Amino acid sequence: CLKMKRMILIPITSGRCSQRLSKQPLPHFPGLLDPQQPVVTPHICGVDDVDRVPCGEPGIDAAQCGAINCCFDGQQCYYGRTVTVQCTIDGQFVLVVARDTTLPRLSLDSISLLGGSDAPCSAVDSNADFAIYQFPVTACGTRAMVGLRCSNKMSSSYEVGVGPLGAITRDSHYELYFQCRYADATVAALAVQLASNNPPMPVAASGPLMVELRLGSGQCVTKGCMQAQAAYTSYYGDADYPVTKVLREPVYVEVRILGRTDPNIALVLGRCWATSSPDPFSIPQWELLVDGCPYQHDSYLTTPIPVDGSSGLQFPSHYKRFVLKMFAFVDHASMAPLQEKVFIHCSTSVCQLTAADSCEPRCRRDVVAAGRKSSHQLTVVSSGEVIFTEKAETVPPELQGNPNLVE
Repeated sequence: CLKMKRMILIPITSGRCSQRLSKQPLPHFPGLLDPQQPVVTPHICGVDDVDRVPCGEPGIDAAQCGAINCCFDGQQCYYGRTVTVQCTIDGQFVLVVARDTTLPRLSLDSISLLGGSDAPCSAVDSNADFAIYQFPVTACGTRAMVGLRCSNKMSSSYEVGVGPLGAITRDSHYELYFQCRYADATVAALAVQLASNNPPMPVAASGPLMVELRLGSGQCVTKGCMQAQAAYTSYYGDADYPVTKVLREPVYVEVRILGRTDPNIALVLGRCWATSSPDPFSIPQWELLVDGCPYQHDSYLTTPIPVDGSSGLQFPSHYKRFVLKMFAFVDHASMAPLQEKVFIHCSTSVCQLTAADSCEPRCRRDVVAAGRKSSHQLTVVSSGEVIFTEKAETVPPELQGNPNLVE
């Protein structure tokens, strides 16, 4: 699935793509592109003064600034929070990459071009939020295409966590094809974003112990509010699924016993894990909790949230809560992020509370939690679908329906 990222028409004088370039077309380049009027949104232009990177020549006006797809605040022309591609008459690519192009934010150190990331393909300047690339259209793996089009590709790498039963990532992955087109008295800079991983999705199920797994949807609305508490003031219902989460966004999970009023029993979580299908025994899998404790081989540890008398619940021992950071499964062979759903599962049991046993897991020790003393059959409870997404700029309404837009 390809989505148009942006198209820029820069009215400069003539220019030419070097004939020294190979005439071999760029592999998988998504066809010919037609320039459109650039669209700059307020979100893209919301850059703090201290982080702004000037765009264009000194004295540039609003119309000229907009023509090269930059932002103008009445006094200054500057690059927005996206990826901007520009071409110069003397045969140079200018690529300005913002960390806020995606959510989670891009790691600027992970960016490379077709020719790699060494000079002259490395950033010529940068700050905490932007990286600037400038290189000849004869360098960095650029290919010549029919019609004096010089084409290249920018991509970001991502970190993969590998477990015994699966692999995941929580990093954004971004790919952008771009080209300079030289014709007559104009230079056109064109770009197509390769759509990154599509969004993940939750559902409640009950077993013999009448246990339910649900996801918190509450939000902080007052100053000083704690999101870990507010999240459990409301929950996603059947009509809300699939639930979409951004990579690394917190997912608030609650498991509770239903239909029991005995204050002397406690819910115990054994193992909690995620799969890409509703089947809890399917592969791939990713561990979240092991014996009720956070899985230690995860860069973003799952965090148990204590549930006690301050929660306002009638039977707090009947509840377990934890928060995980959203992730995407990764193909074990190709290490490419999979466009699949995520389902959360937990094995549960009931423990008898006593003065000597609080039924809480003893983490950091090789001990099986109090679930061993359960007088009930072990029950597995699952969530519904959770979909992950990488937030990036979408196709503006003005470009929707464009026959040149490749989906």
